[in-house]
Amino acid sequence: MEQKKEIYSAYTEILKEELMAAMGCTEPIALAYAAAIARRELNDLPDKVLVQTSGSIIKNVKSVIVPNTGHLKGIPAAVSAGIVAGNPDKELEVIADVSKDDIKNIEKFMQEKEIVVEHLDEGIIFDIVITLYKGEDYAKVHIINSHTNVVLVEHNHQILKSSDCLNDMPSDTVKYELLNMKDIWDYINHVELVDIKDILDRQIAYNMAIAEEGLQADYGANIGKVILSSDANSLKARAAAMAAAGSDARMNGCELPVIINSGSGNQGITVSVPVITYAKELKATDEQLYRALALSNLTAIHQRTPIGRLSAYCGAVNAGAAAGAGIAYLSGGDYEAVIHTVVNALAIVSGIICDGAKASCAGKIAFAVEAGILGYNMYMQGQQFYGGDGIVKKGIEDTLKSVGRLGKDGMKGTNEEIIKIMLE
Repeated sequence: MEQKKEIYSAYTEILKEELMAAMGCTEPIALAYAAAIARRELNDLPDKVLVQTSGSIIKNVKSVIVPNTGHLKGIPAAVSAGIVAGNPDKELEVIADVSKDDIKNIEKFMQEKEIVVEHLDEGIIFDIVITLYKGEDYAKVHIINSHTNVVLVEHNHQILKSSDCLNDMPSDTVKYELLNMKDIWDYINHVELVDIKDILDRQIAYNMAIAEEGLQADYGANIGKVILSSDANSLKARAAAMAAAGSDARMNGCELPVIINSGSGNQGITVSVPVITYAKELKATDEQLYRALALSNLTAIHQRTPIGRLSAYCGAVNAGAAAGAGIAYLSGGDYEAVIHTVVNALAIVSGIICDGAKASCAGKIAFAVEAGILGYNMYMQGQQFYGGDGIVKKGIEDTLKSVGRLGKDGMKGTNEEIIKIMLE
């Protein structure tokens, strides 16, 4: 009984920790957040900015539009936005409240101030150090491994904050190691909805709003619209299109917030929007939708935990498989249906690489969602991939361990090569 209470508490806290609001791609927002903290400590606009960051951050910021900047891209834009107009108290919504004058001042700051970007190669995948200089004064902020994990704040040689917390997850007090599919299934079927309703309501509202925006306006390559133009009557196509449209908007400057999953807005959209789309079509009850979303969110987090926040392994893959799990639940599937859906989906699309945040993320999301749905349809027709088929192992947990190993260790070299290609 005590073990069940511990698991219940841990899973509830994981959902609360992970399902945060964020505006824009979370890596440039992490840069803006660090810069805003440094600006507050310096208490003045700097003359010079030094940005030292790992290759994976460079990769994920290089091609994405930073919201509330007048469609500026890249590291200097993200950092300048944080310095000029950021509110660090709002964390991943640090640049949510930017005025038209602020946008002009952000561009002016970029043009007039010296902003130096250096590749920081200390063996840490997620690594950001920002130092602001004003005459002989300086302020430095260091973030490691997750978007708001500030391990150092320093002002003129005075250490204002120091931490040795090097966790890949946002909190070292929440027990991510307790995650497993069997207990996730038990949790989502028995959780008191009052404990998770508020955060899931916000996920539904925010992520569907940005998906609708992606279909209405012109963003990136308009993947969502392309899918619907060829197959508007298929529920599977609509689910993939809606998720892709959310990414279309988010990657290309939309100023609406999203509820993230595993540190990623694209993953947050992918685990939720297809499930919500299916729930509407199937006329699911609110309770069924909440339980399906709890399943998809926790399944995605469980897959991503051993990989870490950033990798050459595309996060849409685990999010799409998790969406398939939620759809399986809504369709009346039992535990066996859910775990086979996840394994089947991972066997199909685990080779998709992450080459940074940009417009093509929407296409990868669409394929990942379709793989999740295909994984469920396979199970319903008595088909599955078996242990020994490539990286698939016997049993869901061993398969997830294989995928985690692939994403974290196996693709290190791939990540390094992608970064080299992008920096040429």
